[in-house]
Amino acid sequence: MLRLDSGVQYIKGVGPRRGELLNSRGIRTVQDLLLHIPKSYQDRANFVPMNALHVGQDAAVRARIYRSRAIQTRTRGRIQDAILTDGTSFIHAKWFHGGYLQKKAFLPGQEIVLFGRVEFDRHESTFVLFNPEFEMIEDAGEAASLDIGRYVPIYEEVAGITSRQFRRIVWAALADLAKDIEDPLPEEIRSANEFPDLATCLGRIHFPEPPDDLGRLNDRDSPYHRRFIFEEFFLLELVFALRRIEGRGVMGVRFETSDGIRDQVKKILPFHPTAAQKRVLKEIVDDLKAPYPMNRLLQGDVGSGKTIVAFEAIVLAVENGYQAVLMAPTEILAEQHYINAKRILSSLGYRMCVVRSGIKKAEKLELIRQIAAGEQQVVIGTHALIEQDMEFRKLGLVIVDEQHRFGVVQRLRLMSKGENPNTLVMTATPIPRTLAMTLYGDLDLSVIDQMPPGRTPIKTVHMMEADTERAHRMIASEVAAGRQCYVVYPLIEESEKIDLRSATEGFNKLSEVFKTGRVALLHGRLKSEEKESIMRSFAAGGIDILVSTTVIEVGVDVANATLMLIEHAERFGLAQLHQLRGRVGRGSGSSSCILMTPARLNDVARQRIRAMVSTNDGFRLAEVDLQIRGPGEMAGTRQSGMPEFRVANLMMDSKLLALAQKEAERWAVREDEREKLIRALSSRYGGAGPAGLVTVG
Repeated sequence: MLRLDSGVQYIKGVGPRRGELLNSRGIRTVQDLLLHIPKSYQDRANFVPMNALHVGQDAAVRARIYRSRAIQTRTRGRIQDAILTDGTSFIHAKWFHGGYLQKKAFLPGQEIVLFGRVEFDRHESTFVLFNPEFEMIEDAGEAASLDIGRYVPIYEEVAGITSRQFRRIVWAALADLAKDIEDPLPEEIRSANEFPDLATCLGRIHFPEPPDDLGRLNDRDSPYHRRFIFEEFFLLELVFALRRIEGRGVMGVRFETSDGIRDQVKKILPFHPTAAQKRVLKEIVDDLKAPYPMNRLLQGDVGSGKTIVAFEAIVLAVENGYQAVLMAPTEILAEQHYINAKRILSSLGYRMCVVRSGIKKAEKLELIRQIAAGEQQVVIGTHALIEQDMEFRKLGLVIVDEQHRFGVVQRLRLMSKGENPNTLVMTATPIPRTLAMTLYGDLDLSVIDQMPPGRTPIKTVHMMEADTERAHRMIASEVAAGRQCYVVYPLIEESEKIDLRSATEGFNKLSEVFKTGRVALLHGRLKSEEKESIMRSFAAGGIDILVSTTVIEVGVDVANATLMLIEHAERFGLAQLHQLRGRVGRGSGSSSCILMTPARLNDVARQRIRAMVSTNDGFRLAEVDLQIRGPGEMAGTRQSGMPEFRVANLMMDSKLLALAQKEAERWAVREDEREKLIRALSSRYGGAGPAGLVTVG
């Protein structure tokens, strides 16, 4: 008798060799196998009379062999050709390379059932089924057939195991599965939503029977599909709900507010905050005043004003006597945050530093000492902040910028530098709400959905490489008007393998084209001092045209930069293009972004370019990106710790996701169900992935 956690090799027809093949594809247990659901279903239960067939139809036919012959050909080997009749008409069935059928007795009068696509054979001037699936009625008996005379599941080929073979393995697993398997969904949820129980679902999603609706099965809208989609979402959202309960069960760093602190916050505001910024700041302050640690995701489009909100939180931390740390994914972004911090917080007299991997050893050791002694109140840096020798005296606030560039483990490692510090995760890459609910479901979500006043929308145009001179004229016009431009390339140096113009090559060419202009080159391989010097010069107006790689993707804020030319824009992702474009349009003047591509583009690149030209809304672009790339690739599931869904689809199943989140929050506090739900999580995730981070219960 098999259990859901039994090894797949113990299923009849699998064995050690096939078991290893299935294991290599992530199918290790009976549960893994049974959650590998069919990709589609075919109606092989309702036989179509031959006189009712039409070309292009997928049809099941029951007939008798009228005549059969083997034809030897030079190009297609042996062809088995059978003429069939059901009393209403005649058709042919042909199997190319049919040598394997020699042992089959295709005898006149033999009853046979077939399934295949109906085509017209111009040589025979009749309908034909090419390479149909078939069974002789006397072979196994019609009732025992898994391939004919029923609704038949069709599977993706796995590790060389065909759909037909996989069907038999699944059938054997279901036949030997214990009857007392535990259902992870509470009966109350199943009843309220009309979800069938687990045993029924496992049987019918693989081998449906009339009156199951074949159309709903193929649309993933059957009761069995809906139940498994909900279950996947429910168990994941349950992990997050339990994590939130766990987080609120520990004492965090609690901040107080006062009129004096509010006055300090007002001092740093360079402009009147938007309503969205005020709303988000209130959500953050409410968290910081709570007895448990804040765990919040701050989302906002490029230029929406997330940084100033983060600095307001830093003021609250420092005024309460704690240190604040901000971790950025690149040295340029860390430097930019440090420059902004010195500018915005200068009136408050805070002691601030930046920690990066490129600084000299003696300088780094002195910074480590100062941070450990509490002499540095605001610490900004890159991955160097999570190194083992980095310690804080009194860490109260952790800010992680561009969280999608880090993994969950890196965030937790930085948080471990303090005793349950408050954590604010920021991203300027808009994430569709459905993806945020699964990728960051353990975090409370704040969204700045309003842009500061005075921002002029960026005009985005698509040009072909033949339009290069026109693009250069636009750059010349901006420079002549006293404004600045970016030219972005996907590579630093020319590659023999990829035919892309490199940043160095582009820099040399643009230096010739704009001999009177001030052209500079910026890329990630430069030393930190060089990068910082170039960025300072560009920000001060000392450089007209900055040729760069994607190191300027985030954090660079120069209001006088009004034009960006992105070379080989087809090589960039949609989120990256949007981030790059956000480097212009940061002042009150009109700004433009040119997307330069070859004339020929594949469909995906064309969709991206079209989306960029049509909208400046990062959240709309994120939805398009989700449709193009899918949630797994977009989120980087391996890095984030988010599981890959077997049945659920974030784009198609958002209503069930919302329901699952609501139910998970309700059931996570039910102590009478806690043990059973934890068992379900352990069974599904095996102690790895999201469940591995849950210790409640």
